[in-house]
Amino acid sequence: MIFRRLFCSALAAAGLLVAGHSLAQERFITVSSTTSTEQSGLFGHLLPAFEKASGIKVRVVALGTGQALDMARRGDADVVFVHDKTAEEKFIAEGFGVKRQEVMYNDFVVIGPKADPAKAAGKDILEGLRRIEAAKAPFVSRGDKSGTHAAELRYWKAAGVDLETKKGAWYRDTGSGMGPALNTAASMNAYILADRGTWLNFKNRGDLGIVVEGDTRLFNQYGVILVNPAKHTHVKQADGQKFIDWLVAAEGQQAIASYKIGGEQLFFPNAKP
Repeated sequence: MIFRRLFCSALAAAGLLVAGHSLAQERFITVSSTTSTEQSGLFGHLLPAFEKASGIKVRVVALGTGQALDMARRGDADVVFVHDKTAEEKFIAEGFGVKRQEVMYNDFVVIGPKADPAKAAGKDILEGLRRIEAAKAPFVSRGDKSGTHAAELRYWKAAGVDLETKKGAWYRDTGSGMGPALNTAASMNAYILADRGTWLNFKNRGDLGIVVEGDTRLFNQYGVILVNPAKHTHVKQADGQKFIDWLVAAEGQQAIASYKIGGEQLFFPNAKP
């Protein structure tokens, strides 16, 4: 009996050693990215293709763009894949990123009740927001310093709506990602600014639909950046750069273009050679 227990213990220990060795040998990078690339389903489409081509696994941490950049500043990511050009350029200027490369774009849309009580429908994002504020119609904001939240605040400012003085019970800050914020909007039958990709992949729509779209100001560009190994020496520079190179090369760009829901393309590749 004692021999059997010792034998079993030895087998278990050997198993743990093998598992530990396997994990140690696993080749992976960490990418801090936006909730829109995750919740739209894009990463579920892209990453298996990249892993097959490279043998490198990608561990995605999906956050708002501001939080994703902060994570990279701390050295907790190898690559950043986000959508707020101003914040990305600041990240580079601070020395935390090596180079910003454009990857793809889609657009923002205003989602709202199909009955459109604020009469916000149309192609003018600024006029739409003015009407929502004038009607004090329920509006849900991500409120999470994400790229979408930053864009929303820019649109309110351009529309001449000072949220500091006009924000009231009609305006709901959620501090959440795109999917949860859309769930809140659906439950409240409220307006919300969303990226088109997440909206197309969103199932719990309730009585909501697209209210404002087609304004050139709603253009939504995504960029990718290698975290600077001079700031954080543990950054997996070679493998991180392989992921970036794959994204902006023909194979990655074609994979982005091929991702569709219901026949509708969610993202449009535009990497510069």
